[in-house]
Amino acid sequence: MTFSIAGKTAIVTGAANGVGLAIGKHFMREGANVVFADMDEEALNHEVGDEAAEEKNVRIFAGDLRKKLATKNLISAAVDAFDRIDILVNAARQVMQTDPLNPDDTSMDDLLQQNLLLPLRMSQGVARRMIKQAADNDGDGPIGSIVNISSIAARRTHPDLMAYSVSNAALDQFTRSFAVAMAPKRIRVNAVAFGSVMSASLKGQLKDDDGAREAIVDSTPLHRIASPNEVSDAVQYLASDAAGFVTGQVITVDGGRTLIDPAAVSAH
Repeated sequence: MTFSIAGKTAIVTGAANGVGLAIGKHFMREGANVVFADMDEEALNHEVGDEAAEEKNVRIFAGDLRKKLATKNLISAAVDAFDRIDILVNAARQVMQTDPLNPDDTSMDDLLQQNLLLPLRMSQGVARRMIKQAADNDGDGPIGSIVNISSIAARRTHPDLMAYSVSNAALDQFTRSFAVAMAPKRIRVNAVAFGSVMSASLKGQLKDDDGAREAIVDSTPLHRIASPNEVSDAVQYLASDAAGFVTGQVITVDGGRTLIDPAAVSAH
């Protein structure tokens, strides 16, 4: 088996910034055909517009994937450009604070829509396409891979991030459930849950706040913040044939952060 994804076609959602952008660019460098999808058209053009214009293996798609028509149009655009879809990376995600006692707080509805229902609908549409592609394939190997991008917030809670934690926990369970449902169709479904990653947004947050950086490092046994490429490498493994017998798993990339008691860190 090989870790190579060269020549495969991948859709990456949430690909205009952060981890989604890092994954899309990593896949592009590894020789995959990549459709970068996001609702922020300006950011897409800024980050990968030149590549989309110059490289044969890159396309961009701007649309609100919470809408069914946009999902359908994205899948059609990927097939029109590259004839098939082999990999879906659901990296479109949102963080929002929750007021646990406010009955007018909409964060739970909003984040379940963004962090659970969007990847669910994308996965359903792409899985149907993968099954159609494999209709004439009598082999017994995988015909496609879906990788959901989750967070360690699914297991570590904070009252201000209640909806975010719940939506990620639901995404993890969707990953396991959909993996079992898709196994007879030879589609593998996994997830990568990460902790703090030095994305452009986190760099901005930590730029003038050494205390926040120190708190993250102190709560991480490996005593550093991950680079986006370390998440991308894990996603590539799950998308590649090297993970051909891996499905329904949530791989944690957090430097050991979920293994320790936060109270012990603060007490120390």
